[in-house]
Amino acid sequence: MQWNPAALSAPPAAERGLPVLPELAGRLAEAAADFVPEPAGGGRPLREAACGYWSRRGLPCEPELVVAAPGAQPLLLALFASAGGEVLLTRPCAASYSPLARLAGRLAYHVGVPAECGGVPDPFALLETVRRIRAEGGRPRFLVLSVADDTTGTVAPPEILHEVCEAAAAEDLTVVSDETWRDTLHEPHETVFVSPAEMYPDQVVVLTDLAGPLTPAAWPAAVARFPAGGAGPALLARATSLLTAVRAELTPPVAAAARYALAEPGPVRARTAATARLYGLLGTAVRERLDAAGVLCRPPRTGPHLYADLGEQRDALAARGITDSVELEAHLSAALGHPVPGGHRFGDAPDSLRVRLSTPPLLGAAEEGRRRALDAPDPLADPDVAQALSTFGTAFSELAAS
Repeated sequence: MQWNPAALSAPPAAERGLPVLPELAGRLAEAAADFVPEPAGGGRPLREAACGYWSRRGLPCEPELVVAAPGAQPLLLALFASAGGEVLLTRPCAASYSPLARLAGRLAYHVGVPAECGGVPDPFALLETVRRIRAEGGRPRFLVLSVADDTTGTVAPPEILHEVCEAAAAEDLTVVSDETWRDTLHEPHETVFVSPAEMYPDQVVVLTDLAGPLTPAAWPAAVARFPAGGAGPALLARATSLLTAVRAELTPPVAAAARYALAEPGPVRARTAATARLYGLLGTAVRERLDAAGVLCRPPRTGPHLYADLGEQRDALAARGITDSVELEAHLSAALGHPVPGGHRFGDAPDSLRVRLSTPPLLGAAEEGRRRALDAPDPLADPDVAQALSTFGTAFSELAAS
């Protein structure tokens, strides 16, 4: 694994999410005086709520096989540290995956993604990487997938996912399926989401980060569903022990809000649908402007992000003194007025000239404007949003101009 000094630079500041759902804020406030700590791994009511959430998605489970933590990062860290061996990640992947593997003392290897989507590796490249690691004396253990991909906003087609899962099963890999953005499909009746746990239930740990899709980003809460068979029970026991050792516990108010969100009452379902619709409209508008500037980008299908490739503009960028994704990140962040992290943060080489784009900043910083966009029949018609999209299009058109 090559050392990349650019990857050690400070990450961009966290983005502001959408306004807090009033009913969630109410549950948080009601539990503010609760002084009884939530046990490590989550109390039974929270774990039962998570079971209900997954059961409604065709993944039934028992509370004893569920673990909760204050965010996806502690859960992943505990999981990586619970077993020896190397971690396999896609290229690109979420910015936190590789640092967490290093923190757990595990080597991380990136595998390229197919042309159709991000979040899952090319099946043949996966097999080749596994065999190379074993030939060098390594023990590949975990494969982290993101079918509804946080980084690229794509959703892996079931046929590609099936090939990847077959390869993982043949090589005895434990799959960690990050399904954080599965509920924000832009076109839920046209996009098919399949969980790896439906294909190989005894080899898949399902991870869902509530912060962002279901709860505010500032309220860290995540749940993991372990398989009943295979190595599942042993991994669960070790991960829970590690979370207990570092007291990775949810605060009672956040746990109360998470239970409410996972139960998915009417207000939560309505907000999720409105959020998915808004992300879809913004994602389509952003990609249209990238296309107009000649910038490559896979069509977004879920969540708030897109992944743009400016490799074909390399000469024009070099004329402006931009030769890698570090410089591209600095230029676009200044031009757009909000963080635009470069591909080096997601496992790509700095000279790849790729960036991850987020759509919520187009709504502005004011809470009222973001709330209005959620309810508006046509949020793109809002003058502030229209101006932000115009600025966005201009920034990329100027970059592409020779």
